[in-house]
Order: sequence, then C-alpha cells, then structure tokens
Amino acid sequence: MKLVKPLNLRGFEIYKSLLPPPDQQAILDDIRAVTAQAPMFSPLTAWGKPMSVRMSSAGKYGWYSDRKGYRYEPAHPNGTPWPAIPQSVLDVWHAVSGTTRQPDCCLINHYTEKARMGLHQDKDEQDFDFPVVSISLGDEGLFRIGGLERKGKTESIWLSSGDVCVMGGAARLAYHGIDRIRFGSSGLLKNNGRINLTLRVVD
Repeated sequence: MKLVKPLNLRGFEIYKSLLPPPDQQAILDDIRAVTAQAPMFSPLTAWGKPMSVRMSSAGKYGWYSDRKGYRYEPAHPNGTPWPAIPQSVLDVWHAVSGTTRQPDCCLINHYTEKARMGLHQDKDEQDFDFPVVSISLGDEGLFRIGGLERKGKTESIWLSSGDVCVMGGAARLAYHGIDRIRFGSSGLLKNNGRINLTLRVVD
C-alpha cells in the first residue's frame, strides 16, 4: 500500500488504486472468514422493504436496520457477537483516517448485479469528528456524491476494486449512494459483484 495524493471530490478524498491486487485478495479472504462466523443477511428498511444489498459486520458493533429504524447492535441477528475487524482492514484505516482511534464497526455490504444504495447520510454515530473510511473490492460501482441536502446537486465517479474513500470534515455528513454496478468488471469475486467495507467510529 503506497499512499498517493487523493482525488478530492466535494470533500471526499478518493485514493484510486490504493490497494494492489494481493492486498485486495488478502482483505477479501479475511472478510470471508468474518462472514463465515457472521453470515450475510438482508436488512429491512424502516418501511418494511428488504434492502437489495446484503450485509454483515465486524467489530464492537454492527449496523442494523428493521422496522424500528437504523441503529448499531452489539450482536449479529443470530445472537452471536460480531467477529473482530481483521488487521488487514485496520491497516487501511490507520493509513488514511488521520486518527489513532480504532474504528468500532466495519460494515460489510455485498452488491449483486441489480443492488443499489440510495442517497443517504451516515449519521447513526455519536461523534462526527471521526471520518468514515470506505474500501471497494470487486466490480466497479457508480458512486454518487451530494451535499448536506438530499435534493442538492450531485456528482458521480466510478469506484474500482482497490479504491479507498475517506469521508471526513465538511463531507462527513454529505449525502452519497451507489447508483449501479458494472457487473463483471472485476475478476476478484468468483461470481462477480462488489464488496464495500465502511469503517466507522460509533461511540
């Protein structure tokens, strides 16, 4: 992992191709070990509709959603504690986050061909002074970035396998989402698709 000057898009710092293929594979292997203990599931939105993205988590907390709303939970829906965040993932956090604080959660999102993530803010955490760090693995995803208002102007960029994005400072509460997946654009995942890891400080 060799740091280069990131691309700045509306305050989002995007490190293109930060992770070389061997690092991507190592992280993917570690994430597979996590999901073997904490299987992927499809959360419900607050309106009772299943999300198109399947999820799991690692760390002290996992992000969760159902009719009660969006929140962090200390255990998987099956009742077991979340596995620890792999060191390979923590190494990325410490390289780009600008803080010595450990993240409390690594949210794992799996996008299949038709999965999407609508514009949203990451605002279920208690302290917005810490950034959110996002790691892209597998197929390219069209990442849409807005401002602090949902209906404001947006810009889009394709995120490729090995790209890392840091959402901090004035961009910490900016709206963002994934509009579509360029299915089959990467050979990292055997059956294609995209894995996105987001590291957050919750407490």
